[in-house]
Amino acid sequence: MTATSQTSDASEAAPGRRVYRASRTLSRFHHDDSFVRGVMGPFGSGKSSGAAWECLRRMHGQAPFEGVRRTRGAIVRNTYRELVDTVLPTWENWFAGLGELHRGDMLYRINRPGVYCEILFRALDKPSDVKKLLSLELTWAWVNEAREIPLPVIDVLGGRLGRYPPMAQGGPSWFGMWMDTNPPDEQSWWYQRFEEARPKNWRLFRQPGGLTPGAENVENLPPGYYDNMAQGKSPAWCKVYIDGEYGFVGEDGQPIYGDYVDTLHCREFTEPERGTVYVGCDFGLTPAAVFATRTPSGGYRVRRELVTMRMGASRFAVDLAKFLREHYPPDRWEWHTVGDPAGVALSSTDELTPFIVLGQAGVPARPAYTNDRTVRQDAVGLALRTLTMGGEPALLIHSDCKMLRIGMNGGYRLKRVNVSGAARYTTEPDKNIYSHVSEALQYMLLGAGEGHDVVKGGPARFTPMVPTEGGAQWEKRAIRLRR
Repeated sequence: MTATSQTSDASEAAPGRRVYRASRTLSRFHHDDSFVRGVMGPFGSGKSSGAAWECLRRMHGQAPFEGVRRTRGAIVRNTYRELVDTVLPTWENWFAGLGELHRGDMLYRINRPGVYCEILFRALDKPSDVKKLLSLELTWAWVNEAREIPLPVIDVLGGRLGRYPPMAQGGPSWFGMWMDTNPPDEQSWWYQRFEEARPKNWRLFRQPGGLTPGAENVENLPPGYYDNMAQGKSPAWCKVYIDGEYGFVGEDGQPIYGDYVDTLHCREFTEPERGTVYVGCDFGLTPAAVFATRTPSGGYRVRRELVTMRMGASRFAVDLAKFLREHYPPDRWEWHTVGDPAGVALSSTDELTPFIVLGQAGVPARPAYTNDRTVRQDAVGLALRTLTMGGEPALLIHSDCKMLRIGMNGGYRLKRVNVSGAARYTTEPDKNIYSHVSEALQYMLLGAGEGHDVVKGGPARFTPMVPTEGGAQWEKRAIRLRR
């Protein structure tokens, strides 16, 4: 696949072969010397072709030593199958006959008058693959579909660059790394590095969406390519693969909240200055919390989230208390905190429950009246399907709640069972990084009084837990309310 003929940058692979013409974005990419460059865009935008041609640009840009330009590069993909099925065909499509591929060690050697280059094709998809990079001495590296590569691999790969040719042969005229990818989600290392941290020697090149007037590479695509691609796809899918925007597209599984529509249920809004904040907590080693207020018409507005990784109950309690005091000071807000009922179980080491620990940190909390998964999920589902008297969704999530949004968009899902025939899924949600904050939302709604209509025999609630003498222990008073 070629890039569009929108600039004067053109190179010919070999006599009689097609001419590569860089798009506007790729032209700027080619003329940039940043140590790390990223190209991000939709399907069909010519990213891989531009990245492949950058290999030739850099090997010919090396200063000669004794009449020969010597470089060594690595082309990286996440799996060997993807390397063989996607990267090698792109390379051969442009450069067949330019060099020779030794498939045994996946080494491509170019030895032509005045130019010598070795290119290592490597599959690296796990942090443990770092060992494959040790002792490599490279000039440059191209990482294809970089969102699939772990950041530790990227960082170690960067440390292997600029090591060839040796300084005794003049050293590299330039060394660095370039990467191409379809857009990842906003929790990815790509977003954090290119959009948030922005190291001074990293630069991002974003291509226009496929349906915009400035779309690139459309000359080399069949008519109606993007329109046909969009048929039957979800808005989240189109946002990533057609519009070229950051977003989350769920893996092969069944989203639990199929009624969630990001453009409808997610927006920016302003919280009141005082009132009651409803807090839902999910415990475990990756505890999470969501924070919501209610509108006069009965809707819920989830303004913030607190998501942790590998954190025990004591640390989470301290962080939650600090978060509440910062965003919802107790002189203006009443805290209504509800958590996973499993949190009433005593620890085998210190005989403390998450609810006791929260109370000791200054956050009185109580367990939700039920832990029935159907009740919890239906409470959220009903809110997603309901409009308030004002015509707004009963559940709105602020755009700052990044992890919760991804969970609602399909990150919180049932995993597909690896069997033949019709699609089958597990009965329990996949316990991933998005499940905890998604279940915290369920407990928040239960704590606010939702979900009773699906409880057989009427609603069941627990009164707030109150401290016994000394505040070291908590006493649970359960009251069954029947109609």
